[in-house]
Amino acid sequence: MIYFHNPRCSKSREGLKILESINKDIRIKFYLSEKISFIELEEIIKKLKIKPIDLVRKRENIIKEKKLDFSKFSDKEIIKILIKYPVLIERPILITKNKAIIGRPPEAIKTIL
Repeated sequence: MIYFHNPRCSKSREGLKILESINKDIRIKFYLSEKISFIELEEIIKKLKIKPIDLVRKRENIIKEKKLDFSKFSDKEIIKILIKYPVLIERPILITKNKAIIGRPPEAIKTIL
């Protein structure tokens, strides 16, 4: 399993505590500092069974700063933007071999363990 984690996010920290309590083999990915490939993010979106726009944190300041109008972007363009600005990726995300879930609320993580 891979856990997309932002240590500055309280929900992400809460989700990590849940994962640590079950003692599973989990790789923590600090997605703000570790590279994410287009294919990797595309696969995560497929496992989440959502559209790329549903993974965007729509209240981030960078949207206004960069004048990003997501209504004008294709799914592929949105994925590229998320890779360029990973702070826009909704978090935390737990990824298993066949599924993924956004940990909001953190207890949602338990549903795929």
